[in-house]
Amino acid sequence: MSKGTSKKVHTWAALAAILLSIASLSGCTSARKLVYFQGAGSKDDTVAISEPFIPTIKKGDVLSVQVSSLNAEASAYFNPVSMAEAAATANGTNPLARTVGYVVANDGTIKLPLIGQVAVVNLTNAKAGDLIGSKLKNYLKEPTVNVRNLNFRISVLGEVSRPALFTIPTEQITLPEALGLAGDLTVYGRRDNVLVIREEGGKRVFTRLDLTQRSAFRSPYYTLHPNDIVYVEPGKARATSVDRAYQLAPILTGILSIIAIIATRR
Repeated sequence: MSKGTSKKVHTWAALAAILLSIASLSGCTSARKLVYFQGAGSKDDTVAISEPFIPTIKKGDVLSVQVSSLNAEASAYFNPVSMAEAAATANGTNPLARTVGYVVANDGTIKLPLIGQVAVVNLTNAKAGDLIGSKLKNYLKEPTVNVRNLNFRISVLGEVSRPALFTIPTEQITLPEALGLAGDLTVYGRRDNVLVIREEGGKRVFTRLDLTQRSAFRSPYYTLHPNDIVYVEPGKARATSVDRAYQLAPILTGILSIIAIIATRR
């Protein structure tokens, strides 16, 4: 091999090494950081989960109260708005029905036709339905009452595909389900540091969960409560993706290195 050919080989080898270095800098996000619920790899892994969350009625909640009995015409008196209209109003798609549902007053009661005020605060929906049903026995034959919370809402913000405020009709939702509604995390979102903000006892509690580990299933914040806020923090890759100077720095460094190598080989 001639001396000139040898120089060219060394130059191209150096160029390839620099390009590989640049590529490694641009692809700095580890694939392992994108994987949810990592474990030891055993097929028989099991993780104990926290007790299921059963929501109770709070002051300011908006309740849908649907009554049925053997006399449908008499029951209609207690159902001024259908369930479909109530759901549409809760989701903001029914602007005409603005007063749907019963707002739980500061004294913890709602006011129903004929039976008047009923104390429902701190009751589950099922217990509240049973209580209202017992009071309706004086007016209806074998009444059945279905109570739903129309403002069970979750906010999902940050590095997700569709950040939004979501109304949860089932009143049961986990953190992964809420992230699924938001279109999952982007590749820039930190799966190991998802923040859940919750109101408890007149205070806001800030808790972080690592969704790359199966221990997240054991957290009491794995199941979300009404008005929880989920925030997905952006990783370093997001900051560098919007910082043009940071992006161009390794490229410019590579170009200058190539020029320097070629110059020394002449």
